[in-house]
Amino acid sequence: MSKIMYDYTKSILERVSFDPLLFCKELEKAIKTLLPYEMDQLREWLLNFTIGKPELKQCLLIVNS
Repeated sequence: MSKIMYDYTKSILERVSFDPLLFCKELEKAIKTLLPYEMDQLREWLLNFTIGKPELKQCLLIVNS
């Protein structure tokens, strides 16, 4: 079940990546729902996903806190 939630979270984040505020909100929701090892995976995915999207870099602070 948790793999499904992780994949769902990634797909939501990809869909809302056009709006940094919405992206941050969805990321905050993900932090509350995902398990610790899934958050580690999400951190790595976010680092790769935001390489070409500097407007989303501020949201990484949410994950690292």
